[in-house]
Amino acid sequence: MSRDSVVMLKEDHKEVPQTSPRHRVVVIGSGFGGLFFARAMRRTDADITLIARTSHHLFQPLLYQVATGILSQGEIAPATREILARQKNARVILGDVTGIDVGARTVTSELLGQQVVTAYDSLLVAAGAGQSYFGNAHFARHAPGMKSIDDALELRGRIFGAFEAAEIAESEAERGRLLTFVIVGAGPTGVEMAGQIAELASRTLKRDFRSIDPGAARVILLDAAPAVLTSFGEKLGDHARSRLEKMGVEVMLATMVTDLDAASVTVRDPDGGSRRIAAVTKVWAAGVAASPLAGQLAEQTGAGLDRAGRIEVQGDLTLPGHPEVFVVGDMAALKDCPGVAQVAIQGARYAADQISRRLDGQPARGPFKYSDKGSMATISRFSAVASIGRFQFGGFIAWLLWLAIHIAYIVGFKHRVTTLLHWAVSFLGRGRAERATTEQQVFARNAIDDLGEGYSPTLPR
Repeated sequence: MSRDSVVMLKEDHKEVPQTSPRHRVVVIGSGFGGLFFARAMRRTDADITLIARTSHHLFQPLLYQVATGILSQGEIAPATREILARQKNARVILGDVTGIDVGARTVTSELLGQQVVTAYDSLLVAAGAGQSYFGNAHFARHAPGMKSIDDALELRGRIFGAFEAAEIAESEAERGRLLTFVIVGAGPTGVEMAGQIAELASRTLKRDFRSIDPGAARVILLDAAPAVLTSFGEKLGDHARSRLEKMGVEVMLATMVTDLDAASVTVRDPDGGSRRIAAVTKVWAAGVAASPLAGQLAEQTGAGLDRAGRIEVQGDLTLPGHPEVFVVGDMAALKDCPGVAQVAIQGARYAADQISRRLDGQPARGPFKYSDKGSMATISRFSAVASIGRFQFGGFIAWLLWLAIHIAYIVGFKHRVTTLLHWAVSFLGRGRAERATTEQQVFARNAIDDLGEGYSPTLPR
């Protein structure tokens, strides 16, 4: 049923073959798609190799709580090896996938200068998406996104560091610049970040400083779109905007960012006028771009790409002419499925079932159909919005529902318990359990970038 497995480890131009008679499945990515697929394959007669550029499974919807000191990174990013430790048919490889050869059926990954070429019989690609700056990649230096633990820790350092720097600022102008926080993008991430920074300033830090009033901080949420939470509909969007404004957040819609630097953001207003907003801390929560691997696959298979760089998959989530290659999650473009965790999870389980049927000689299922479980976003403590089918509601009930669903999807009992404890500290009291910040958090990424594009760390010889 399967060719002999060959895994070639390339180091100093040497190749070491390893053989196995079982069906080989390679999974790219340890997010919702990759992890849920691997777990769904635990009882199959196949060997699973999961390759990811990070050693953890990231619960991305809660990254903003790491950035604002509510949760630690460990609570939303358990180690992938720990999750799959008892799954005997699963192996984890840490590395950045640099190439996929669908003709040779191999995946090439790299870690610290060492290349690993892994052969497969079936392939699941769930490499996700990164932040899009709409052709302005240089914005990333001063406005981190919200796609990784590195992003969240850098933002935590910038946010808390801004209050510390404001405490010793020598002028009102400097103090005002430090206490102005600009969030670009009024989708769920932007709304959640704006609400948490506003609560941090007015509630958590209220009594902690002597020379400044943290509650006087400006929190600005801006978007080129004409509404907040456009995907939630007008009713919930208006509810979210009203709640944010009551918290003191300045909501600027139909406002486009044209430039930004270390000290400011330049925007174009609805009337066409341009103005500069002095602000040290910026958060970029607008736009996503699929992994570059989508382009590689499209070039080799003839599949199309949409405007966000996602690859157009067939009804069964495979690529044209390659029924052994599945693409799920944020990388896949299919019937306008949204870029949410549920799409990745359902797609992963569907792909696992398809491969299992092939191995058992059973007929394939029909086309993949996404079951919309609804959307939700928190606005502040005890307030959220939720859209579930025909039902739309906001406020405390939506917030309780948000809590329950997010707890259910956190992987691991101990992580659920510690998350609940930290939520109790933050939501029932004033404290935030994770306020430690370092200069390394703020400056390390830029320091690495300054080494140049040709920089590539290698293992010592």
